[in-house]
Amino acid sequence: MSPGDLAQIMLVALGVAASWLAAFGLLRLPTPFARLHCVSFAGAAGGMCFMAAVLVNRGGDPLGFKSAATIILLLLTGAVFVHASGRALRLRQQALEDRQ
Repeated sequence: MSPGDLAQIMLVALGVAASWLAAFGLLRLPTPFARLHCVSFAGAAGGMCFMAAVLVNRGGDPLGFKSAATIILLLLTGAVFVHASGRALRLRQQALEDRQ
């Protein structure tokens, strides 16, 4: 087994572990804001590990570069998604409180 194969196995295992940890957090955390942290963790940590495994596998070919671009795009859009979702949730909760 080459070091590249071992790195791929470790990255995929870390990605699966991060995804399971985030799923467990979604089930156990009490508030929607806390659950948003799990969603961002699953997207950032899990997705990065999977894409990094592809990058290690493919190296410098076009699929490897697309994987690197996907990692960067995932980090940027994931943060924006979680921020927008949290803001919408906060505004919704404030509107519900104002009605009461």
